Order: sequence, then structure tokens, then C-alpha cells
Amino acid sequence: MIRKIVVAIVCITATSMYAQEGTVSPYSFFGIGDLRNAGTVDNQMMGGIALYADSIHINLRNPAAYAQLGLDVWDNEGLVVYTAGISNKQFRLKDFISEESSSVTNLDYLSMGFALGNKLGMGFGIMPYTSVGYNFIEQRTNDGQPLTNVFSGSGGLNRVYYSIGYEIIKNISIGATLNYNFGTLESERLQQIEDVQFGSFDRRSSNINGFDFNYAVNYTPQITDKYTLHTSVRVNTQGNLVAKNERRIGSFSVLGGGSIEEINVNLDAENLRNTEFKIPTATTIGIGFGANRTWFLGGEYTFQGLSAFDNPFLGVDNIIYKDASSVAFGGFITPDSGSFSSYLNRMTYRAGVRLDKTGMVVNDVDINNFGITFGVGLPLGRSLSNLNVGFELGRRGTTRADLVEESYLKINIGLSLNDRWFLKRKIN
Repeated sequence: MIRKIVVAIVCITATSMYAQEGTVSPYSFFGIGDLRNAGTVDNQMMGGIALYADSIHINLRNPAAYAQLGLDVWDNEGLVVYTAGISNKQFRLKDFISEESSSVTNLDYLSMGFALGNKLGMGFGIMPYTSVGYNFIEQRTNDGQPLTNVFSGSGGLNRVYYSIGYEIIKNISIGATLNYNFGTLESERLQQIEDVQFGSFDRRSSNINGFDFNYAVNYTPQITDKYTLHTSVRVNTQGNLVAKNERRIGSFSVLGGGSIEEINVNLDAENLRNTEFKIPTATTIGIGFGANRTWFLGGEYTFQGLSAFDNPFLGVDNIIYKDASSVAFGGFITPDSGSFSSYLNRMTYRAGVRLDKTGMVVNDVDINNFGITFGVGLPLGRSLSNLNVGFELGRRGTTRADLVEESYLKINIGLSLNDRWFLKRKIN
């Protein structure tokens, strides 16, 4: 039955992944769009930290965690984990004089993980990588005449991945992930001068693809029979992306809205038909402490040399990039995972907090993000499967310097289903 559910989800995903509008944030105007959270719901609800690994959950951000799949479960025989997540994000966008609200609903990830034997696991899946979805108006004067620019954008990048993890010696696991990123970014600027019959447009499109790799090392020594120290180092290597670009400019009728004239710009002459840009390497270190299957508390720090980022085709004038960083803390508690009398005691309660310095400096103002997360894991019967429900409250940006402040509430639902993908035959 589980396999039938997964096949149905895969079919739906194949047709819907491109269609979803992942964001309405004006900050998706910059770079390659909003970076989506690549973690499962159980990770996201702990502030996004990903150093914790267990035997029944996929950890999308830490490939070394695949080495733990199936350990102490069904005698390590043939565990397979299916996981999927959806979210609804409600935005309140506020500038100095006005305020608006909007929301988006997305499929966040669809993945499978396998225990291949003692200390070895693998997984693969698909998820959004970035999202573009903005629409805003800029009004100013040009030689004394009112001038209006309308900016809009859509698209984003998706990602398919393959991961493998292995415990090389006791308490030390290593892992690697190969990511293939692909998608299309589209942007449009409409310009109109007051009382002028015609306006102008500038439409740009980039078809992007490229690879990157994630590497991870986990060290999880037992401090006592009850307590474990969790440490992790992860490196997301530089993403080398290539883009095939198109640009059209022309004029349109202000009253009718139809195009009057349209020209395909010769990008070959400007050496912009095919461009390359790099997503700088990001490094994460984490440390935590906990009692096995009972509670855990940890923190992570991430650093990325974003000052080296540049997109020569879709770049804009009012932004510069500097090195980015993020700090996050989170954990969970499960009062009694083996309780027969109390379902509440078998539930897992998670919470966390994070502060992201995004590295974007717009109009000479740093754009930062702060979020508080919390949620619960709901066991499905007496099986190893569970439903995770989580919430995130956050704020990004500011109303200073003619910018927009985003306040948001994100509701996450994640399903983790556990099954056997083979049974080892035994002969007495």
C-alpha cells in the first residue's frame, strides 16, 4: 500500500513541480531567487539544524546521516523510508506607507532512503532549490516627468539528488550528495511615462542547470550508556551553474496592453548568450548533546563566501553581496517513546531559533532573517512511521531605505513512512 501511495505522489510531483509559485517575496528579485529550506519538517522545526541522525528519518541536509538508517530497526534488514513535505507560507509585506498580505502553498520535497546493510545507506529525491515570485512598482521622476517601473518575475530552480552514507569506523560516519540543479528564471520590467501613449518593456529569461556536491562527517561518541555527543561538519561545494539567456525589448500600448514592437537582443554580440556563475561554498559545523531517543539539544554555525557571487545577465544595480552566515539552535524531547498508556508521551516535541545574515546589502542596508520554529511528531499507530507538523514565525528585511519588511508564518506538514524493501530469507 505504501508503495502505491509513493508512486501516486511521484506522478503528481512530475507534473506540478514546475507549476508552483514558491514565493511572493520582493527579495526573490535578487540573485537566483529565494533559497528554499532543504531540510525535512523534523529538521526545520529544530531551527533548521541537521547534525542529528537517527535510524528511521531521512536527513536531507546531512548525507552522513544515511549511515544510521535501519540501525536497531528490524535487525538492520531492508528498511526503506518514504518522506514528503508540503508547506503554506503566509506573508505580510510592509513598507513605509502601505501593507499587503499574500500566501503560497508548495510541495517542499519528495525523497526515499534505503538501509543497504549494516552501517550503509543511500537516498534520492527531488525538491525546489530556489523560487522567484515578485511583483512591485517603482515610481520616480525623469526630467521632471513622473516615471513608473513595474517589475515582475517568476520561476526558480529545482534539484534532484543522490546521497550515500557509511560508518567507516565506530561513531564516525561520512557521506556525500550529488545535486543536479535545473530550471528557468524569468523577469520583466515595464516602463511608462505619465501622459505618454506608449511604454517600453524589457523581458529576460535564463535557462539554468549545473551540479554541486555536499560532503559530511559525523562523529557521535557515547559519553555514557545513556548520553551521546553529536558533532558534524558539512561542506556544500561551489555550485557551477551555466545559463542560456534570452532578452526581448520593445514597446506596448498603455491603453490596450498589446505589444507594438518587439526585438530579440543579440546577446552573442555582448557575450551574454551563455553565461556562467558560481554559488560559493558553504561550510557548516555543529555540536549537540542528548539522551538516545529521549531528548537532544544542539547548535550549528554556517559560513558562506557570498561576496564572490555575481550574475552578469540578471544582476541589478542597487545590491552588493558580502559573506553570509547563519546560527541556529534547536532540539527535541520525547517523554516516553515506548509508552502504551499515553499517546502524548509518545509524541516528539521540537523547537528552535535561527538568525540568518543573508549577505545581501540592498540600498546600503543589510537584509537579515530571524525565525522561531516549533512543532510535533505524531506516531502513526504502533509503527515507525510518523506525521510531523510544524510552524515557523519569522521576519526578514526592513522598512528603512525604501525597502520592504516581510513577516511570515509558515505551516509545515511532513510524512515519514517506514517499510521493508526486501526480506532476507532464513532457513532453519
